[in-house]
Amino acid sequence: MEFLRNLNINIIYIIAFSLAFGITVLVTPFSKKLAIKVGAIDHPKALGVHDKPMPLAGGSAIVTGFIFTSLLIAPLVGGFISMEFFGLIIGSIIITIVGFLDDIYQLSPKLRIFFQILAALIVVFSGTSIEILSWPWANGGVIQVGSIGNVLTVLWIVGLTNAVNFLDGLDGLATGVASIASLSFMIISFIFGPPVIVVLAAALAGSCLGFLPHNFNPAKIFMGDTGSTFLGFTLAVISIQGLTKSYTVVTVIVGAIVLGLPIFDTSFAIIRRLVNKQSIYKGDRGHLHHRLVDKGISHKRAVLTMYGVSGCFGIAGILFALKDFFLASLIIGIIMFVWLGDILYTNYQNKKIKSD
Repeated sequence: MEFLRNLNINIIYIIAFSLAFGITVLVTPFSKKLAIKVGAIDHPKALGVHDKPMPLAGGSAIVTGFIFTSLLIAPLVGGFISMEFFGLIIGSIIITIVGFLDDIYQLSPKLRIFFQILAALIVVFSGTSIEILSWPWANGGVIQVGSIGNVLTVLWIVGLTNAVNFLDGLDGLATGVASIASLSFMIISFIFGPPVIVVLAAALAGSCLGFLPHNFNPAKIFMGDTGSTFLGFTLAVISIQGLTKSYTVVTVIVGAIVLGLPIFDTSFAIIRRLVNKQSIYKGDRGHLHHRLVDKGISHKRAVLTMYGVSGCFGIAGILFALKDFFLASLIIGIIMFVWLGDILYTNYQNKKIKSD
């Protein structure tokens, strides 16, 4: 341990990424055996992309890689002096347990939401909260949220937890998008600080990339709610802890940009389902990745396209953090123009087919 403390901090970041990657690669086969043993199996369904049963709960390997690495490496850069760090770890464990049980027993949405709120409240009471929002067009470039900060924090964490879960519709999609978002947060935190967030983001990225070879098409195992809700929860908390404690006014707006893909995809899904008078938890094929596949694009190309979109959001978030607002807005504007254009064109085509 003393040897690690004397290492250059940049080397510590590399170790965090590599250790999390290695642990996840090694643990994933065991998580597959565990999933089969406990009955966490995803059976073929109408909206699925597989025609045979697949083991779920592979996300337990991601969780193991992240938590083990964080507990070992974060203290080297001040992690254990922070109650916020413990809040993240305890909350993520709760989310993981609930996700694991959901992969086995299919828990009700209300029960899942209850424990997600509980985990978010633990994070809030440990000291993590949204206090200001960076907005370049406001006076002083910031908006003070005041007493509603804790409410916004809970909404942000619960919302993003479910957004990443909704995104998990194709092999390797949520894993890869979470990897890109983690790397983006790692770069932003490397520039602005604090170091512990760089370690956490590096560990999360390493864990995701360690799982990806097993999860990319054709997948050998799914992460399940065990992994997707954990990733959403952890990304949400890291974005608050890292960006609100930066040395410049960089806050959760940057996090919303970096995580633009799951946020916008989920927002459109909720609006679409409300308009159609459906439950927001009722699956459909209106997600961007489903529309790409339905257009005849191969599974792999659809996922790679989504990676590209996520990467653009990540670059835009980094540019926004660096106060290059024009270029960041331009990238976001182009993405949204193409995205909305695709939705409108698809709806027009569907109406035309029905009228014919």
